[in-house]
Parts: sequence; structure tokens; C-alpha cells
Amino acid sequence: MPTVYVNDTPVEIGSQRLNCVQAAGLAGIEVPHYCYHPALTVVASCRMCLVEVGELKDGKVTMQPKVLPGCQTPVKDGTVIVTGDYAKTKSDAKPLPYDPAYKPGAKAKVSQADTLEGLLLNHPLDCPVCDKAGECKLQDYSYTYGRSETRMIDAKNAPPNKPEISSKITLFTDRCIMCSRCVRFGREISGTAELTITNRGHHSEIDVFPGRPLENKLAGNVVDLCPVGALGSKDFLYTQRVWYLKPVDSVCSLCSTGCSTSVDVNKDIVYRVRPRENPDAQGYFMCDDGRYGYHFVNDASRIARPLMKVEASLKPVAWHEVLPKLKADLTDAAKAGGLVAVLSPFLTVEEAYLFATAFRAMSPSVKLVLGPVPVVGADDSYPKDVHGKPVTPVKFTIRAEKCPNRRGVEAVLKHFQGSAIPFADRGSPSAVYFAGGYPDKAWAEAGWGGASLVAAQDIFQSAVTDGAKYVLPGTASYEKDGTFVNHAGLAQSFPRAVRPPTEVRTELQVAADLLGRKGLIQAAAVRAELAQAIPAFAGLAEKTPKNGKKLELTTV
Repeated sequence: MPTVYVNDTPVEIGSQRLNCVQAAGLAGIEVPHYCYHPALTVVASCRMCLVEVGELKDGKVTMQPKVLPGCQTPVKDGTVIVTGDYAKTKSDAKPLPYDPAYKPGAKAKVSQADTLEGLLLNHPLDCPVCDKAGECKLQDYSYTYGRSETRMIDAKNAPPNKPEISSKITLFTDRCIMCSRCVRFGREISGTAELTITNRGHHSEIDVFPGRPLENKLAGNVVDLCPVGALGSKDFLYTQRVWYLKPVDSVCSLCSTGCSTSVDVNKDIVYRVRPRENPDAQGYFMCDDGRYGYHFVNDASRIARPLMKVEASLKPVAWHEVLPKLKADLTDAAKAGGLVAVLSPFLTVEEAYLFATAFRAMSPSVKLVLGPVPVVGADDSYPKDVHGKPVTPVKFTIRAEKCPNRRGVEAVLKHFQGSAIPFADRGSPSAVYFAGGYPDKAWAEAGWGGASLVAAQDIFQSAVTDGAKYVLPGTASYEKDGTFVNHAGLAQSFPRAVRPPTEVRTELQVAADLLGRKGLIQAAAVRAELAQAIPAFAGLAEKTPKNGKKLELTTV
């Protein structure tokens, strides 16, 4: 088995083609870097990842005379990597047979300190007001690898900031370390290439081409890619300190890609949504629709408590009052054979299953209908050429289907009634229950015709809720736990990130109440029940891996 040695620790690499940064990562040793990113081309410009490299052959280690950029140096069987952290990270493994005159890690350590000194020559000392403070690689590496004192005596070069480069992003030019990650992203991932490097040498700056602001649908990713505080999101700027935020692993609910995300929250308020690496879902990035589309969660116009029609108008009512009446009316309608239950593709699979179970318990004749599936245009793939047309290989796709769980809800409906009846074939029933959770009102442009009984659980008021007898508040995906199944059949489970408003119950809890189950209902328990009941979801019987689990779902 091909083996490399990182600070004397042997690491088997198999058939993988790796550089020194990646190989060291397998050993649990970080090689500091700025310009390198696994999704972008290697330019080796920052020089922060300089390491000492050699070869173990015939029981002897031969080291290269100079340090090499770890991101640009491939490894093979017998490669020896020594980092500037050798003295601190030396393993329990037997030391390699170095030359007695060789001092492991000494050159790399000095090189790291020199690199940081160069990067800090013109960098402003504004950490207290910088949004990146607390998650800045320049800040972290300066503390870990840099010198305690600077030798800079001249005035710093302070070019003007450029907030006009984008409506979403501002550029603090004086904080930039010229790693070029943002430029390469625009050329290699989005293909739109709005950003470039102007001038030369000491005067180099990041800027946009004249008349071409940074407005593509993936633009927000450059903020995540920036290892320092040069690029800032106007949506998040000066709102919270990052050390007050709690990151929660979640899944984007605004299209069928199902991007794995990290939701940053504080005191039950969502402040930021960032992509979380998942090669089985979206890779490293996410679109701006998902990144900035969380604001509806904090919208003051949300339905905040149960409502019931009293004397031709909707009045607030307590849950313990409305639920018995709602269940009685739905049960009567179900036994009369006129009840339709509409389950939206924004529900989790646990919610869809428990709702279907509850309605079929009322009567086997209840028709289960898939709610409206929002579709906007066509799939939008990246990168693009100069004419705005997608080119291969495709590195990111924004799906036209603007919901997270159509395939999951379809599979549940198919289990209960053999097929998933589309919303267009809902017919004209006498009674309807909507289980929604839509992030806007666009799906409900009109009410439900001649139905004598309409009950709706949704996030916002609409034409449907306006004509309903019962209106229940719905929840966003950030306010509950559950599982979504994306367009490719990847099932991802996620925890609750924030608590819903005080008088809001999750759709899962309402379904359990209609079913007559007592106490609080946990999504994990329902998921285990679902896995036993429906063969298509048997893979969810065990804990879902962090990156999700692929299910074999038949096309409905």
C-alpha cells in the first residue's frame, strides 16, 4: 500500500492523487494555507503552505534543499512531509532516519513566519470592527505561526474600499491578501468572471470589470471563500459577532438540490446561512436564493397562532379549543367520503407519513393529494460561457423545482394509495385540509371553490386561508427536525435550528394530535416507524449519515 510520512506519521494513501496539504490532512495535521481550495485550480501564490519534502528510499531519507508549496507538490509512495509544526505534532511513531545535521521543521517554521509578516505589512489592525474576526485565517495563523512583533516602520498602503462592486457584497480592499480565490471562483465555477486583479506588484487590487458588477446567482460564495475579511456580505455585515452564533447543520428547503447548509443562529433568530460541504448533494457551494432566502422566517406577517372562523370572521383561538373541533369536523367529512388532504412538498417525510396515517385512520376513502410543486423556469447550470450558456463539466445547478421534498412526499403517498395524485387532479371535494409550509403565498393564487370545510396550516395568509374555517400556523424547515429527499433520492435528516414562535406547533405535532397520540412527538421516532412501514425508506432505520443516504425511490 502506497504510504507517505507526515511528521514521521505513516499515512496510507492508496490510489489517491494527493498533494502535501491533502496528505497531511489525512494524518490529522493542518498545513496552513490561503490560496488553496480543493474546488479551485492550484496557483501556489500565498506561500503559506511551504513544507519540507523528501523521500524515504532504501532506509534513508533524502530531503529537498528548499521548502516547497504543499498545495502544488504531489505525493507518492515514500514521500516525506515535514511541517513547521514538527516539534508540536510529532507522533509516537518511530522517528525517520534523517541526516543528523537536518533540523526537521526549522525551515518551514521560518518560512511561515516570513510569509505572515509579508501579508501583514499593509493589513489594517482593525480586527475589533472586522466581521471576519473570530473565523479569520489571517488572525488564527498570525497567532499560531506569526511573529509577535512587526518590523514594519513605514506607513501602510490603504487603498479605498469598494462597496459598489455588488448589491450583496462589499470589498474592503485594504484587508485583501491577494489569494485570488474569488477571482478563480468567478472564472471556474460560475463562469461569469466579474472579478479580476488590476495593477501589479505592491499595488495589485481585486476589482470588477467596468460595467460588470458581481451579480451572478452564486456570488455570495466568494464571501465564504475569502480567508480574511476582505469580502463581506451586506446581508450580515455588522449584525452579529460570530462567537455569539451557534452553527446548526441543516438542509436548504428552497429548491430540490437540497444543499447541505450551516445555519448560524442566536436567541432563536437566523442570522446567516452558509453552505456545508457535501459531495453527495451540492459540493462546496450554494446559490444566493438559498443563502439569502431565510428572511421569511423572521417575517412579522407570519400566521402566529391558531384561528377559527366565528360569525364569518377568523378569530384567535387556543390550541386545546381548536383541535377537538377540527378533528371532529375532519372525521365527519372523511366518513362522508368528501375529504381531500393536500400534503405539500415542503413537509418532511415524517410529517407526510404521520398526516397520511392520521387521515387514513379517519377513513380509507380520504384522497391524499400532492400539494402544488413550485417550478420557476428551467434548471440553471454553471459555469457559463461569455454568452451565458452552460458549459461542461457542470459544477453547480440551481434547480427549477423550488421545493425540497417532492420525491419524499410522493413516495409516502404512493405507499398509501398506489400513486401520488397531483394537485391539478384534486377534484372538487366538500372538505379540504392543507398541510403547507410554503415560504411565500405565490402557490395559492385562488381559494378552494365550493368546499364547505377548509382547514389550512401554512406560514403566511393567502387566498386559501382567507376562505378557511380553521387556520393553523405552519413552520419553516429551520424550526423543526426531519428528513428531506432531494431530486436525486438523497435523504438528509436535520435538527431544529430555532424554536418556532410561542403559539406555533409543527406540522408533525399537529398530525400526531389528529392521530390521537399523546405528548411531544420526535421526528426520530416517527422516522424509525416510517422505515419499518414503507420499504422505500428502510434505509432510514439507522441514523442518517451527515452527508445523507441515497434511497432507491421509484419515479412516480
